[in-house]
Amino acid sequence: MPVQSESNRLGDWLKHEEDNLYSRDKTTLITGQNLATGTVVGIITASGKATQLAPAAADGSQNAAGVLIFPVDATGADKPAVIVARHAICSDNGLVWPGGITGPQKTAAIAQLKALGILVRQGA
Repeated sequence: MPVQSESNRLGDWLKHEEDNLYSRDKTTLITGQNLATGTVVGIITASGKATQLAPAAADGSQNAAGVLIFPVDATGADKPAVIVARHAICSDNGLVWPGGITGPQKTAAIAQLKALGILVRQGA
């Protein structure tokens, strides 16, 4: 029997957020990416646009700024996106981290999210 896989869902990683969409911000995902819900993002300082967290960058995207709420396909053009930007609880098991992220980089990103009020819980 063929193996079926299911994509990540919002409930896989978002365990709590404040009422009335307080935890969410609108942003723009920069061209060239197709990101899943739960992707940890940074904001490029010069443009103010979101991109997948890039720990080795020096353009602002090295700092975790939130988590993508809905999947966004911006492979051909910038697209609107919504992120959890504050006061939420997330499960580490459902978050999408960049490939090749190191343990210390992930620890730093989790601390940056915590500073925003986004708590990352192991196994939640």
